[in-house]
Amino acid sequence: MSDSIVSNSNIPNEHSSLTEWLDYMQQIHVSAIDMGLSRVLPVAEALGVVQSAKDDAYVFTVAGTNGKGSTTAVIAQMCQAAGYKTALYQSPHLSVFNERVRINGEMVSDETLIDAFSKVEAARLQCALTLSFFEMTTLAALLIFAEADCDVWVLEVGLGGRLDVVNIIDPDMAVITNIAIDHVDWLGDNVEDIGREKAGILRDGITLIYGDKAMPASVQQAIDTHQATCYQAGQDFDYREVDTDVWQYSNAAVTMQLPRPALSLTNTANALSAVLASPLNIDKKAIEQALQTVKLAGRFDYRETHNRHWLFDVAHNEQGVEFLLAQLLPLWQQHLATQNSADALNQGSNQSSNQANRKPASIKMLFSMLGDKDINKVVQRLTNAGLPISDWFIAEIDYPRAASTEQLQGILASYVDKAQIHEFKRLSEATAAVIKGSQAQDLIVVCGSFHTIGEALAALAADNLN
Repeated sequence: MSDSIVSNSNIPNEHSSLTEWLDYMQQIHVSAIDMGLSRVLPVAEALGVVQSAKDDAYVFTVAGTNGKGSTTAVIAQMCQAAGYKTALYQSPHLSVFNERVRINGEMVSDETLIDAFSKVEAARLQCALTLSFFEMTTLAALLIFAEADCDVWVLEVGLGGRLDVVNIIDPDMAVITNIAIDHVDWLGDNVEDIGREKAGILRDGITLIYGDKAMPASVQQAIDTHQATCYQAGQDFDYREVDTDVWQYSNAAVTMQLPRPALSLTNTANALSAVLASPLNIDKKAIEQALQTVKLAGRFDYRETHNRHWLFDVAHNEQGVEFLLAQLLPLWQQHLATQNSADALNQGSNQSSNQANRKPASIKMLFSMLGDKDINKVVQRLTNAGLPISDWFIAEIDYPRAASTEQLQGILASYVDKAQIHEFKRLSEATAAVIKGSQAQDLIVVCGSFHTIGEALAALAADNLN
């Protein structure tokens, strides 16, 4: 008998909207996060998704603390450019749920998702089990990929690895981007425990791309246990920047000069290593095409809108902020050079009256985080980076685990003058305020959480922000 907390009469039907289905699936399990595969596997087997992936597709599974989204995006784009029908599963989303499930770069339709949700729900009830929102939606994505007969599946692990629902699918190629302290309530408070969880995606005899120079002993132990082949960053492959448009990748077999992508070179090098280590037929032309076209919203995502310069990045832990800063410092210097050139041009055109009175360019932070993250360390790194951050615009994210504005303000006040902190009730209000409180030459950096980016982008798309 099912222990669902929602009666069957409340199950959405084929005429229900995607929003109704998503709302329903958020209510049918007692916990938003419930790690383990014992409940998921019977439903997956009833749907046939495990066997389908094993028989018909080449599977890349990507785990790690940071960089999973960029890595999966690059792998998928390279496979697609080479002519493979490519499925990409990522989480969470920024604006619409459909972002999580893509085939050949295109988000699947509401109708496709609804059809998959209804089939997953029927299998769940048949198995008399409850599933979390993430488990339900991940199973739906896997079912969509199976029914679409995709050649390549690129799967991003949601949390950890060993007990994440993505791990019901045996990968042909595993990638661990890096390991740092995050999700301590679920994965442990040290890199050895976290490494052990993430290395749970390994299978006997497969290849692992390990994207960091530091490897916990627990990961090496898993490699040895599974007799896996491991290619590690800094040892078996590496990269260097040639100039602003070109970078060089090298491993024991090849050295390539390639166009610089819009995403991180570290994550791109990890993705390229995975593709090159696979048996897939992906030539340099496809790689170059992919690097020139790949993009991912919210990952060092520079935009110009509302007469302002914006940088959106989902950095939400200390390592993510370190990664952001490594890219932000050069961007800021480039931004200043561009602004100075524009000033010189305006002065040469006798348009310098307003230029002489305006303040020097500065960085404005639009910032919020989840309450279970280490906000103190993130703020400490941002404030100690030597960047000219003049103001912080903060508000509480519309999410159950959000840090309160008071919590954010209390931590920020330990590092910056209270006059620099501007508090708002909602992210949409803070977004409007940062536009009004900045100049055209400033850079607005939006970071702290996927939810921060999503709400800011939604606010910018609204008609009342002009």
